[in-house]
Amino acid sequence: MRFSDLTVQRWRRFRSIRRAYYSLILLATLFVLSLGSECIAEKKPIVMHYRGQTYFPLLAFHSGRELGQPYGTEANYRALTDWKGFAQYGWAIYPPVRFDPLEADLAGQRPPPHPPSLHHILGTDSLGRDVFARLLYGFRICMLFSLCLTVLSGFMGVVVGGIQGYLGGRTDIVMQRLIEVWSALPFLYVVILLGSIYGQNFWMLLVVMSLFSWVGLSYYMRGEFFKLRDLAYVKAARAAGLGTFRIFFGQILPNALTPLITILPFTLIAGISSLTALDFLGFGLPPPTPSWGELMQQGLDNLDFPWIAISTVAALFLTLLMATFIGEGAREAFDPKYQAD
Repeated sequence: MRFSDLTVQRWRRFRSIRRAYYSLILLATLFVLSLGSECIAEKKPIVMHYRGQTYFPLLAFHSGRELGQPYGTEANYRALTDWKGFAQYGWAIYPPVRFDPLEADLAGQRPPPHPPSLHHILGTDSLGRDVFARLLYGFRICMLFSLCLTVLSGFMGVVVGGIQGYLGGRTDIVMQRLIEVWSALPFLYVVILLGSIYGQNFWMLLVVMSLFSWVGLSYYMRGEFFKLRDLAYVKAARAAGLGTFRIFFGQILPNALTPLITILPFTLIAGISSLTALDFLGFGLPPPTPSWGELMQQGLDNLDFPWIAISTVAALFLTLLMATFIGEGAREAFDPKYQAD
């Protein structure tokens, strides 16, 4: 696949903006690592060899009876591998953090929250759950949610704004009035209402936020399509007999990507911030889902145990900072003034 000279020039410009380029690499690396969170923070071993058999607990269910324990539910791997005689019969490789985000560690003398230690590098929350594990899994949920939201919002913004700009006239006026009415609806009330009817879950929040977050992008795409629809190459495409669909997506859209590319990173930021805020207010993901907003609420309720709030705010701040750098770098790389220089 060969990219145009303008695309290569924009990519080189983006790479020259070091804070944006390194932020993109770092954020993408952290997201890829978070997809394998079970290999970083989990109470089950990654692989275990016991009595001549090799087991992969992260991939398959093994009952206690299968491993010589007296019950048929999932095996207690920690009790088995911590047994003094286990080394005679096998070995086990655990993730670096041997706690999952839902497991409460109540083995200590003190009630939770527990301060940072060798067992819990960022301490535990008010229920004894590992803060690092909940931050890690919460980061994965935040990024997946925001990326899905960005894709859906981008698609809807392009289609709706493009139709307005391409067709113009009465169609544009009617659609614009409908958009203004729709954008005036109170988003939080809609979330509360639908959450009370259908329950709070990932997909419900994604659908509701997608229905509102495309509006701003549609304004920019509308303007771009208005500007491009009467240019000579579009008229030539119509004269050559190309259909509306091919002109819309094949001729105009590739030349109207500047606002799309520059706005999408900020849509990602808005998705992370909105999900965190909803979780903080109690209208987001249901407990005990790992959530940055829920951790921030715990930090507010436990000011005497500052590690909860500090670690959560630091994680949120650094994530939003990297996304902001990426967005600013993309906007500068696609700046027409720079292209003209």
